[in-house]
Amino acid sequence: MTDTDLPLAGLPVSRETKERLIRFAALFKKWARTINLVAPSTLAEFGERHIRDSAQIYQLDPGPRTWVDLGSGGGFPGIITAILLHEVGGGWVHLVESNNKKAAFLRTAIAETGALASVHPIRIEAAPTTIPRCDAISARALADLSLLLEFSAPWMTPNPNCRAYFHKGRDYQTEVDKAVGRWRFDLVKHQSVVERDSVVLEITNLSRIIQ
Repeated sequence: MTDTDLPLAGLPVSRETKERLIRFAALFKKWARTINLVAPSTLAEFGERHIRDSAQIYQLDPGPRTWVDLGSGGGFPGIITAILLHEVGGGWVHLVESNNKKAAFLRTAIAETGALASVHPIRIEAAPTTIPRCDAISARALADLSLLLEFSAPWMTPNPNCRAYFHKGRDYQTEVDKAVGRWRFDLVKHQSVVERDSVVLEITNLSRIIQ
């Protein structure tokens, strides 16, 4: 991948950020030969399916925020956000990934790209104790919305300014309908820049419905 191949339409970034993204892409493809970081069928469209899809999270909330990225896996969207934070000169991404091999990859990616991030090789349920506060939460291809809200509540309930951004596919409305039976929240649906039937759900003002 070269700087002209980066699928970041509408997102102008510096030469240094482009170089970091190219470095990450090369490292990812090297590790993906031995570790299942993403579905192998998606590697042919790596830039569009993973880098651009992840970059839209930063585009929705581009400030120097403190992020928690749940189930970071191969670094999407967390590492991409952490690289793009160089554009605003601040912020941090806490990458929560309990799989030791994937956590090792994430540490290597941070070291080689200078991404503004740290890795927490712990279960998501334990993360609020280690990471007491954040401004924003992200997750991609991790769990249904109800469970994501359960994971996010320890950060969002005490902080009304905290926002969550969750990638969802074409069946997202079913997940939303299920979640509203247990949670109150404000919702904005952002059309995905990558897939016509997909969205990014932006969640704010989360509270549990007492039954």
